[in-house]
Amino acid sequence: MAGDIPVPGSVRGRLVEAAQFLFERDGYEATSVTDVAAKASVTTGALYHHFGSKLGLYVALRSDLDKRLTDRIAGAAESNGGSGADAVRAALLVAFDAAVRFGVPRIVGEAPPVAGPDMEQDVIEAALESVVRPDLPVAARLLTAAWRAALLTVADGEPVDHARAALQSLTPRPVDLRLDVGGDD
Repeated sequence: MAGDIPVPGSVRGRLVEAAQFLFERDGYEATSVTDVAAKASVTTGALYHHFGSKLGLYVALRSDLDKRLTDRIAGAAESNGGSGADAVRAALLVAFDAAVRFGVPRIVGEAPPVAGPDMEQDVIEAALESVVRPDLPVAARLLTAAWRAALLTVADGEPVDHARAALQSLTPRPVDLRLDVGGDD
């Protein structure tokens, strides 16, 4: 699926749709290949044919979601100057809103079952680049973790506006981002 959108109603499309529903509702670990196949009204063999495994299906789905979210993060950051506190705040809130609108807060909030690049964190780090020093990767990890935690609270039933307000209160303001380590620059 990375790079190709399955035809709605096709076997591949139904598998992706079923996986998104079940991974969001139950989480990756609690969802079985049998569950996905049954929800998609196909055999488990069809899932293995198209994706190789449950993990292959997850990776394809997550890759598509990551691309859609990072496009929005980068666009929000760019429309707010490309970097700096305003860009970071806009990027996090736009990405939060998009994940909620797509109906995938649990999927993108949970840690992936396989290690790999963290696309959202990389884009957030790029937006932070001009304002955080010297611990840019740490700041990006912390803000990405806060973003994911806000999404997981929504997945667990917290009202969206409460989680969004909490995330917004944690997002940086220009004065908050400037780290002074006591040295002269």
